[in-house]
Amino acid sequence: MCDGWKPLMLVIGLSALGVMSPRAAGQASLSEHPVNETLPYRVIPDFFQLPRGENFVEVAGIAVNSQGHIYVFHRGKHPLMEFDEAGKFVRSIADDLFLIPHSVRVDAHDNIWTVDNGTHVVVELSPEGRVLLALGKFKVPGADWAHFNQPTDVATDRDGNIFVVDGYVNMRIVKYDHNGNFVLAWGMEGSGEGQFETPHSIAIDGDVVYVADRENSRIQIFDRNGRFVRQWTGIGHPFGLFVTPDHFVWVCDGYAGRILKLAANGTIVGTFTEPDGHGPEGRADPHQLWVAKDGAIYVAEVINWRPRKFLLQK
Repeated sequence: MCDGWKPLMLVIGLSALGVMSPRAAGQASLSEHPVNETLPYRVIPDFFQLPRGENFVEVAGIAVNSQGHIYVFHRGKHPLMEFDEAGKFVRSIADDLFLIPHSVRVDAHDNIWTVDNGTHVVVELSPEGRVLLALGKFKVPGADWAHFNQPTDVATDRDGNIFVVDGYVNMRIVKYDHNGNFVLAWGMEGSGEGQFETPHSIAIDGDVVYVADRENSRIQIFDRNGRFVRQWTGIGHPFGLFVTPDHFVWVCDGYAGRILKLAANGTIVGTFTEPDGHGPEGRADPHQLWVAKDGAIYVAEVINWRPRKFLLQK
């Protein structure tokens, strides 16, 4: 977690939309739903084939495009690396743009979205690696609509709206339209509905917006206008979120070194613990994950300096 001054940010927007609604029905503590399955995933050793002399450094993000190519976002000299579906290195992309990589996403058009909390910017790249859009001011932190302060994640919805998690300092979500025009923002530091303590990841499923409220040990759920709907607790400390087309929510619990699969109603379907880590009791530290179309799970680990691929055992 990064430390720093944490200003209070109230909901603002073009239509002065509010966030807080009356307490919604259906808030759930997931501790009420016992885990009913240990998911039988196994790690594929030495899957990623780096060029001779290259190393991963603090792997923070991972994503997969429609062709099965994998993007690994790390803090080494070639921060954004592309690998093919067999794990063979393809290329590095836009080496000079990044300072402290934090997350990477791929949208429905195979454009690549990077979030860098060292430069305080979110960048959209074409599949060829050309900059299409930049949000935030390069290496200039701030708390207005044009600036971020150590952002953590980004997601796009079906209309192309962009949701930036401005997480480590400003404790808010900022929404832009598909052209990058500011629409609204919501959030402030705290533990109430619509408040955050290190919002760390975001995933969108239709009209449902999931936010990993990491240090409050919960997932908060909003509509696309920032209105609070419900929250899920009892899931540890959510670092990364991913929603599959069949509406399952996958979660990295970074401190516990485990991956959880949640149903759309918040029930824990299953979980597995990542082995061979350097954290407490030998656990790994999953920071971001991606579930591919074939069911493979790709995980980025910061402390262990590695990306990993997991397959479901038959």
